[in-house]
Amino acid sequence: MKKMFGAALGLLLTAAVCGAGTVTAWADVTDGTAAAGETTAAEETAAPEKPEIQVSAQINSCTVTSDKQNIHITGSSSGDPVGTDGNIYMFELQPYESGIGDRRDYLWKTSVGQAIDFTLPANWSKSSPDRLYDSYVAAVYDGEKFVEVSAPHYVTNPEVVAANQKPFNAALTKKGLRIQIDMLDDAMDLGVKHAGTDIMFQQILGEGITYEYDGKTYHFSAPVMADYDRTISALSNKGISVTAVILNGWSDNTPDLVYPGVKKTSSAYHYMFNVATPAGYEQTRAIAAFLAERYDGSNPNYGKVSNWVIGNEVNNQKDWNYMGPMDLTNYVRTYLKAFRVFYTAIKTASASDRVYISLDYNWNNEIDGKLKYGGKNIVDSFNSIANVEGQFDWGLAYHPYPYPMTEPEFWDDDQSGLVTNDFNSPIINFKNLNTLTDYFAQETLRTPAGHVRHIILTEQGFTAKSLTRGDVPYIQAAAFAYSYYLVDSNPYIDAYLLSRQVDGPAEVVLGTAQGLWECDLNQPNRIVATKRRKIWEVFKNIDKKNSTLESTEFAKSIIGIDKWSDVVPNFKWRSLEN
Repeated sequence: MKKMFGAALGLLLTAAVCGAGTVTAWADVTDGTAAAGETTAAEETAAPEKPEIQVSAQINSCTVTSDKQNIHITGSSSGDPVGTDGNIYMFELQPYESGIGDRRDYLWKTSVGQAIDFTLPANWSKSSPDRLYDSYVAAVYDGEKFVEVSAPHYVTNPEVVAANQKPFNAALTKKGLRIQIDMLDDAMDLGVKHAGTDIMFQQILGEGITYEYDGKTYHFSAPVMADYDRTISALSNKGISVTAVILNGWSDNTPDLVYPGVKKTSSAYHYMFNVATPAGYEQTRAIAAFLAERYDGSNPNYGKVSNWVIGNEVNNQKDWNYMGPMDLTNYVRTYLKAFRVFYTAIKTASASDRVYISLDYNWNNEIDGKLKYGGKNIVDSFNSIANVEGQFDWGLAYHPYPYPMTEPEFWDDDQSGLVTNDFNSPIINFKNLNTLTDYFAQETLRTPAGHVRHIILTEQGFTAKSLTRGDVPYIQAAAFAYSYYLVDSNPYIDAYLLSRQVDGPAEVVLGTAQGLWECDLNQPNRIVATKRRKIWEVFKNIDKKNSTLESTEFAKSIIGIDKWSDVVPNFKWRSLEN
């Protein structure tokens, strides 16, 4: 629903909510142009300086009511109303709007100091979805214009209106893999329970599929969607929990999908999503809603996505979420606005789907404050802004690779001086993984319901080729065993996805071979599996009670331990150890 109601909507709602006699008629500004040669009083006497606005307001909640018909907004205001008409006015802002500007179409009003407590029709449907995506802000009138006196606040429970209310289908174990779809049989033999796939956002617009949303017709690429359908349905129809990573690449054909003013750069793989312009917001929202609806599990030919990751390693915008140099707060605020659009689109399709931000292992490392930020800073800023603008159930998709990635051992990464057991650690990876979950277990970072946020590990791996020692497949396998036990024994991590089923030829050339299979280097433009590594057997058995300890026995001497429970807190299989 667009802002086409103007002052009439504000007046109607004022009359309905505040009672008869409360409709305000805006005073006309009389054109007092003096006759030629005359001197006006205004020219002789300077206009008095306006008093500073002393009123402040806070919106405490903005939620869809249980009947799904309305949005209920509560809050408070205080302060001396000097310089105002004594009222608080509520406005609705679309995500691309940075403020009220010269608008006058307020929704509701009350006196300064009175409780903010009003309900407005949600009017939600695919043909009129705006209000679930919009934010709401309080303002005062200074005699000339409306001035905002609160932070904006978003609807925090869009899942209430979702057609799919099925509970989250938790996988039997945490074991996952980025699967080569032509090797699905191998993945099933391995007992994979989680799989990840990338969705290239800029490829969705095209021809062949017509989609109606918010009164507009969008055209999406049938061949592109057919490829995603085949992959996602093949995985989810086998009972595998699918995680989709939404990536915004550059395309000259979709300029509105990239944040305004951003130019293509050779250093960036992906770009910041655009909800800062009307066209960008509408296209982004429509594509997000289309994807969420298509992969809600209702059609087995399309499949089911359960976890959605918005962007990749967003603490490194230079490479993975580019929008140009930007200070931390404004960068996070921009990303959060886009994230909320995806979150709302996804949650209004499937209530239990989970939506995540993505970080690499640089927790307090490789920071320039303009293009690279610490993961901790991203989390703190994201959470702080959400606390003010409406907290919600976002999660974390983390990548705890060993440091450096060219060596498989992570258990000695503390020797680098970059991995410590405290919240100020430059890097958080498998060596100090509990530091990450301890940080998220703090009360200040918990969900509105008081739970530790969902954390999944969506990309990590260990090389079987060392730059200094050559082939080290048994060390690779030992590293996976140790890391999986750490994850499996940590109650706050839901999934662990290895990054490679098969080596990537380009990565092998650069010095890392992270696959369960070796690849054919004579075919550099294809990924062709040739030979299983030791890690394949370990991966297959790692989550099986009757074979897990036997399959990882070899790793103890490599790591230098007698028992797994000596190095794995709350080791899941401790009772089975000798």
